[in-house]
Amino acid sequence: MKSKGFLAVLLLTALASFGQQSNPSQTPPPAQGAAAPAKSAGRMLQAQSQDEMKAYQDAFALTDPAKLEAAANDFAAKYPKSQLRASLYIRAMNLYAQSNNTDKVIDCGRLAIAADPINPVPLVQVASALAESTHDTDLDREQRLAEAAKDAHAAIDNIETGLLVPANADPARVEGAKHSILAMAYDTLGMIDLSKQDYAAAVTNLQKAISQNPANPEAVLYLRLSVAQDKLNQLPQALDSANKAVQYAKDGTAAQNLAKQQQARLQKLMSAAPASGAAAPMSPSPVPIPQSAPSPAPNPQH
Repeated sequence: MKSKGFLAVLLLTALASFGQQSNPSQTPPPAQGAAAPAKSAGRMLQAQSQDEMKAYQDAFALTDPAKLEAAANDFAAKYPKSQLRASLYIRAMNLYAQSNNTDKVIDCGRLAIAADPINPVPLVQVASALAESTHDTDLDREQRLAEAAKDAHAAIDNIETGLLVPANADPARVEGAKHSILAMAYDTLGMIDLSKQDYAAAVTNLQKAISQNPANPEAVLYLRLSVAQDKLNQLPQALDSANKAVQYAKDGTAAQNLAKQQQARLQKLMSAAPASGAAAPMSPSPVPIPQSAPSPAPNPQH
């Protein structure tokens, strides 16, 4: 269940994909009008030849995710040492994300990570996709959650050095994209904690996720936080989080419906406590948080 804040991660994926030139005088204008080479902390992605750049631009211009994935594979086979391989897989990953094809998001994201292991964009996207699509009945549940946690931590650790940003990018937009990636990473860790029933850790990570974008509160984050606090029998805090989830959720969404259910449940429990003179009894379970395919991760490019 993704909300609008995570769509901001898309800002960053575009960035690493455009304006990568081997030589400004020899290279035609990059796709979709990007200007400067993408760079970060001293590393700059460049094509090593005019043919490589042309092949990259031709592949990047594709809008069908399956065709782009095939073109990315062909490009990687022809230019196995190219610095631009990850960019094509990131674009394919995000096109698949837009069509809610989680399995393909993970497949292309893993290829992007293999090509560029410190880029936070595919790291956070794969981590989120794995966390949201893993179920308790999956035979490889522990491996998937371990991979998700590893990638989420790597996204956090490499947020300053791994992110590729055009030289002329708006600094405010880049900072906003960084915060969106960090929010997505901490939310992923919180989902993993919830799955493992480590509710105290879930509270910590979800609060970190919320703190990344205080001006743009996310209903889903508050709903997950409410569930974690509820599980810890922290009913006043859980109700406060549920109230905020209701406040920030869009009308008619699944998040709003679930938030209202959680709010009503907690209000009932809280009102029952004074009548009995004891702590409010625990009801069977807080509302479930549905899992869903991820939205594209932010990319400081657009």
